[in-house]
Amino acid sequence: MPRSYDTLRSARWFAPDDFRSFGHRSRVMQMGYAPTDWVGKPIIAIVNTWSDANQCHSHFKQRVEDVKRGIFQAGGFPLELPAISLSESMVKPTTMLYRNFLAMETEELLRSHPVDGAVLMGGCDKTTPGLTMGALSMGLPFIYLPAGPMLRGNWRGQVLGSGSDAFKYWDQRRAGQLSDQAWQEMEAGIARSHGTCMTMGTAATMMGIAEAVGFTLPGASSIPAADANHVRMSAECGRRIVEMVWDDLTPASMLTRANFENGIACAMAMGCSTNAIVHLIAMSRRAGHPVTLDDFDAASRRVPVVANIRPSGDTYLMEDFFYAGGLPAMLERIRGHLKTEARTVNGRTLGQNIEGAEVFNDDVIRPLANPIYAEGALAVLRGNLAPDGVVIKPSACAPHLLQHTGRALVFDDYPALKKAVDDPELDVTGDDILVLRNAGPRGAGMPEWGMLPIPTKLLKQGVKDMLRLSDARMSGTSYGGCLLHCSPEAAIGGPLALVRTGDRITVDVPARTIHLEVSDDELARRKAAWTPPPARYERGYGWMFGRHILQANEGCDFDFLETGFGRPVPEPDIF
Repeated sequence: MPRSYDTLRSARWFAPDDFRSFGHRSRVMQMGYAPTDWVGKPIIAIVNTWSDANQCHSHFKQRVEDVKRGIFQAGGFPLELPAISLSESMVKPTTMLYRNFLAMETEELLRSHPVDGAVLMGGCDKTTPGLTMGALSMGLPFIYLPAGPMLRGNWRGQVLGSGSDAFKYWDQRRAGQLSDQAWQEMEAGIARSHGTCMTMGTAATMMGIAEAVGFTLPGASSIPAADANHVRMSAECGRRIVEMVWDDLTPASMLTRANFENGIACAMAMGCSTNAIVHLIAMSRRAGHPVTLDDFDAASRRVPVVANIRPSGDTYLMEDFFYAGGLPAMLERIRGHLKTEARTVNGRTLGQNIEGAEVFNDDVIRPLANPIYAEGALAVLRGNLAPDGVVIKPSACAPHLLQHTGRALVFDDYPALKKAVDDPELDVTGDDILVLRNAGPRGAGMPEWGMLPIPTKLLKQGVKDMLRLSDARMSGTSYGGCLLHCSPEAAIGGPLALVRTGDRITVDVPARTIHLEVSDDELARRKAAWTPPPARYERGYGWMFGRHILQANEGCDFDFLETGFGRPVPEPDIF
């Protein structure tokens, strides 16, 4: 049964006949609104991550007006609340450093303002997990509005995919195979519209996961940002959140562990970004339904990659995925791997939302009998080098590297690595394993350094892939034999800190193992001699980050923000 106005959270601010409420009402009237604009209506926050520095969200200036239109149409009152934007391309040293900042900001924006529900506007990599983590902790009804992918890139008649093709052609340029003119033309053609990366990078992965978990309207995550369907979807988000508030459809009343298990299955079938693991673990822990690395690895054994989208696929991009039926069609195709009873923000179950969804191109969204990769997109390896796991994307790795033993070539920081890989005299072969450490959560904020560049010397010899190991992340648009998120990280004394150049490392992806061929006694001696690196930050947000960040296998959230850390935060005192 729908709620009455006096039970709405915002009514505490505006309904009483007292001095404080007089102040609230008069200040809203100061902005030109009349009591008829808000009395008897739910107040909806629109948390907007637009900024002039975020190319992926440049259309949000207009989309927020579309959301407001929908809220007004449904009888609500919208309040736009800007939040930190987190442009993946522009923010340094890494947006991962600020994902939890956005989560904190979202939670506190919703807590401190007179709002009853929220529309969360995001898309560029960290905005999806950051916004939803904060909203989950606050607990108000919310709906997620994904930015949508940009249009296909184009260069000299070739279709370009952001990130994936940039990495590929950059290697050709480093090898002397691409002219300055060609490179400049590519710069102008690879990103032709607003919207997120149109490959199956972290942005597309996390928007798809948000839909599979139940946070978006059906089909919302696949719509290209420049498509008129995106405008209509934005207005529908505004209408739907008003209904959600009246129905009191909160995360606690909607979510179970099944929702997040659906997110994992979806990620595997999409050929997801490796970053999906860190973000979905963090989101699930905020909701009180934690999933783990083991859940991802178990799903990878069952769920094949059926979305033929770069970088796991070799041809298509997100625009093609949308035309082929989008996420509902892919989810219908893997229905047997889903918990279809899980509820979603439109009030229906996931099973009901995808019922009858059709695939219009079997090469873009493959049948289960003809996947592009028989197992899932990710694998989690463990061993004496990574007791708490290391992640690899086997669907985007050269097959001969899935079982490999090689000599370690170790670098303690990224500048040293970057300098070395362009040295024509570097002692390296394609059988070696490049190792970068001190790039994990505490060591460096966990930037996307994990796709270590193949040495120029090897590129000129025709080497296209080699094993690379780090405690960093990599871009979801990246590919290759990259072993990532090594936990525990080197900066806190994990085994990665003890590796030396010349050590032998054995990787066996089918067996899910990684082993440093060094005796336990020798590792103990190295550990006794190890000293931690100095703290990167001595003040401010970075100082707090370094003291409270959890490891990659725990989602890299702040320990004090997780569910169960302390009693729930009370409602703000408005008297």
